Amino acid sequence: MEHPLLYLNYIVNWLAPGFLDKEHVTYTWFLILLFLAAGLLVRRRLERVPRGAQNVFEAVVEGITSFMDTTMGHGGSRYFPLIGALAFFILLSNLMGIIPGGMSPTSNINTNAACALTVFLATHYVGFKTHGIKYVRHFTGPIIWLAPLMMPIEIIGHLARPLSLSVRLFGNIRGEDLVIIILVSLVPLIVPLPMFFLAIFTSIIQTFVFCLLSMIYIAGAMEHAH
Repeated sequence: MEHPLLYLNYIVNWLAPGFLDKEHVTYTWFLILLFLAAGLLVRRRLERVPRGAQNVFEAVVEGITSFMDTTMGHGGSRYFPLIGALAFFILLSNLMGIIPGGMSPTSNINTNAACALTVFLATHYVGFKTHGIKYVRHFTGPIIWLAPLMMPIEIIGHLARPLSLSVRLFGNIRGEDLVIIILVSLVPLIVPLPMFFLAIFTSIIQTFVFCLLSMIYIAGAMEHAH
């Protein structure tokens, strides 16, 4: 099922025909520009005693970094730039599909695959950076003579991670977007309201699950092989 009129994509195509012919790319670029503008705005108005928007941002960042240290162990918060960026991007991407005339970039499997591959590459980068060549022992198992059996199993398991992250997020967000489109097109606006609240809850949960699994994968890469 196609999305109804997408205002942002319509405006872009009107200003620059053919520049962006993929809806999820248009809304992804919009989010990137939104994040850049928000970052520059907050940076220009930093104060020693936070207030207003700065106070909210600092509270959110402190909450995320504290949760990361609890989940990943001491020092886990140093990976906040990755996990924080994923959290904000995925959450706003999920919620954009609820706005009339908008769509969720995460309702397209390509967007989710890009995020999942980023986590996949970051996980193994952290593993090799932490352990060097000894990181390979994460794939060989506890007994060296079991390596020929364990390595294929471990490699398949690690390759399945980005697939799992992508498909889980795609299925949930695409499904809720389709349900909202169907309800809005078939019944009065007052009827789908409970679905809107459910979609907001689902968007938050899916963001949490994606980021939590990402933290677990990176934390596992930092641990010593057993």
